[in-house]
Formats: sequence, structure tokens, C-alpha cells
Amino acid sequence: MNSPSPTHLVLIPSYNPGPKVYETVRAARQYWNPVWVVVDGSTDGTREGLEHMAADDPGLKVIALPANMGKGAAVLHGLDQAAAQGFTHALTMDSDGQHPAQLIPDFMKESNRKPGCMVLGLPVFDASAPSLRVKGRQVSNWWANLETLWAGIGDSLFGFRVYPIEPLRTVMRRQRWMRRFDFDPEAVVRLCWRGVRPVNLPAPVRYFSPEEGGVSHFRYLRDNTLLTWMHTRLFLGFVLRLPLLLVRKLA
Repeated sequence: MNSPSPTHLVLIPSYNPGPKVYETVRAARQYWNPVWVVVDGSTDGTREGLEHMAADDPGLKVIALPANMGKGAAVLHGLDQAAAQGFTHALTMDSDGQHPAQLIPDFMKESNRKPGCMVLGLPVFDASAPSLRVKGRQVSNWWANLETLWAGIGDSLFGFRVYPIEPLRTVMRRQRWMRRFDFDPEAVVRLCWRGVRPVNLPAPVRYFSPEEGGVSHFRYLRDNTLLTWMHTRLFLGFVLRLPLLLVRKLA
């Protein structure tokens, strides 16, 4: 896409992704303009490489954070700058090549049709997906749907999605969580609580092996502990909001 959108941008948080990030960004730029990359304190040399790419591409912007702050913090930093420039929606995607750049136009089109909604990717896994992670996300999805009284969240963890910027910034500014790996599921739950409806679109996901250039920062014990603490907080918030959620559900 050559002409820039005045309302929708692609936002890619990136932390030590390895060379796959260049392929990811080139693919995103093939299908959308503008594309912003928030380099979250990377130390693998990709910041310099991305800045070199951006120097020759007015549709690509690189925002470099001085230290690693976490995925959610990187996204919020990008959202703040996007809002200041008048953007209303942001499609987030990972920098490691797992997400389907070719579906960016479809997700943006759906967002334009339903601007008050969040458009969530519903992952379609292939044989490359680790079975333990596929089964583990089913637990998080069950909790996210309970915490929203089954508002329609197809997948709480898949980071390929379009957010309306202002509701998400409001949610994130009102509490100090959602700054690291747990950003994605907490965002959809809290946005549902605010009345932002989810729309689910299927999207293939690809897991790359280390031999293929895949880089994963997921740590089972650390990140599952983080998710458990997150759902504990959300469940308590759900109990407090239950009367309002029931009224909304029955309306």
C-alpha cells in the first residue's frame, strides 16, 4: 500500500527479534502504510538495521526506547505518539514473523466497518505450533471468557489485532499493569469491560524453529506465573463488575 492511512497504522513492538524482523517489517510495509516499529531496548543490532530501512522509506517509522520496558509498555509508547498525530486505530503484530502480514488489509477493512470494536485474530495453528503452548492458551482463553461473561473473545493471547487507540490508552493509563507479556489478554478483558466488542477473524500463525531464524522470549514458568497473577487480578475485578456485566449481557 503506497498512500498512507490517516487513521490506521501498524504498530510492531520489537525486542531482540533477530533478522526475522526485517522480513516482518518488509511484509507489513508491502500491505500497509504507515508501519511503526517500537524497538524496546534491543541489543541485537536490529535497531540500527531498522533505522537504516526507515531512512529510505517514508512509510516506516522506528521509535527506539533506551531500555527494555516490556511489550505492553512499548505498545503504549507507540499509541501515545500515534494519538498525538491523529491516528484512531492501531494493528499490533509481533516482530518475529509469526503473524500473517497479508491479512493486514482485511483486518483494517473490518476495523473501518466497525470502528468501535476491536478486531482480534483467531489463530489457526499448523504443525509448527508447540502443543504445550496451544493447550496452555486454552486455559487463559477460558478465564478471559469467564471474566467477560463470554463476551466473544475468540483468543485472548494472539497479538495480531486492531485496537481503537483511545479506549486502550485510557485503560492502560488507569492502572499500572499491562506493561509486559501479559498485555494482550488483559487488554481484551478490560476493553470488553468498557463495552468495546470483540470481532474475531481467523489468521494462520507460524512458529519458526531456531534453524529457521525463530527467536522466542517465552519462558514457561516465568510467563505462566505472570498470567496466573494477571487472571487473579482480573477475576477480582470481574466480581466487582459482575452486576454491570449481567445487566449488559441481558440487555
